Amino acid sequence: MNTRITGIAELVTNDPAHAHHTDPGDRLGIVHDAVLIVADGHVVFAGLAADAPSASSDDLTVDVAGRSVIPGFVDSHNHLVFAGDRTEEFAARMSGQSYSAGGIRTTMNATRAATDAQLEANLVHLVDQARRQGTTTLEIKTGYGLTVSDELRGLEIIARHTSEATLLAAHIVPPEYEDDPDGYVDLIVEEIIPRADAAKWIDVFCDRGAFTLKQTERILTAGKTAGLLPRVHANQLDHGDGLQLAARTGCASADHATHATDEDLAALADAGTVATLLPGAEFSTRAVYPDARRFVAAGVHLALATDCNPGSSFTNSMPFCLAVAVRDMHFTPAQALHAATAGGARALHRTDVGHLAPGARADFAILDAPSYVQLMYRPGVPLVQRVFVAGEEAQ
Repeated sequence: MNTRITGIAELVTNDPAHAHHTDPGDRLGIVHDAVLIVADGHVVFAGLAADAPSASSDDLTVDVAGRSVIPGFVDSHNHLVFAGDRTEEFAARMSGQSYSAGGIRTTMNATRAATDAQLEANLVHLVDQARRQGTTTLEIKTGYGLTVSDELRGLEIIARHTSEATLLAAHIVPPEYEDDPDGYVDLIVEEIIPRADAAKWIDVFCDRGAFTLKQTERILTAGKTAGLLPRVHANQLDHGDGLQLAARTGCASADHATHATDEDLAALADAGTVATLLPGAEFSTRAVYPDARRFVAAGVHLALATDCNPGSSFTNSMPFCLAVAVRDMHFTPAQALHAATAGGARALHRTDVGHLAPGARADFAILDAPSYVQLMYRPGVPLVQRVFVAGEEAQ
């Protein structure tokens, strides 16, 4: 049986076959008066209603009555395995105190004390919230346990809910290794990475107060040797050589990139490394926003993600991040939506999600709006009406 989504005023496909060739900057592949047909969890047709194949008697038809349909969001940067609360830290920061990576230790202590069931219940709650806001693919990191057992149990929990599991044991140096940070790097390389069978990715926070360039490269190299794919947090708090390292080591993405020189951007563009910008982090920490126009002009591929975490960006709303990205990072609405869908897929090396071309996994959201632009035009309004994952409506 096929599912036919009809009455679509505006269908965003991210399919070059539907791009307007008179506008080289158009990558959304928008089709007006469209039909989307799904079978066996995949898209089999996405195009003009006038061109759609005839319906069968057993087809399920969903008439969206002039609403828009977009690919499901691909949120390629999340920290959802944690316990505890940092409301007081947020309130202090909003009162004028500055953010530093050291606040992670508060969450570390709570996470270590939590049971597996408590950690998983919190993760499921946050994933469900994100799903209701249109997110259909999530990457999730460890990084709040910072012991062998806690990082490995975090990976096992993550792997039950996404194939995009990331080992971020190198989030910060835990207090027991404060006087021997290289000893903690030894622990990651020699004891955690070899046992990280549930991980797809290896990540390092390469920044002031976290890990040095030399330590980062050692961890990434060890991860790659073990079959993990590399990505980094870089240049969030200060300028450093983390973006150059990401390009040199073939990282799929360099995330944050708040402080980037023209030389950094050229290196990312040449390497094909995606820059994943995280509007929620700058919003929550009152940091300076990176200017997306510089990245676009340099030819850098962009992704947008929420960076959902309990300290510096406790939001799992991609629509909110899109609105902030357009207002404060100077994305155009089209660039923002592409970065939050196809861009996130690129950052995860995924070709099956982030678009609605035939053959793609049928992940999409129906908006209670005639155009995707209203996601940015009407910030804070719950416009995501229905969400489908692999052709099945999410509850």
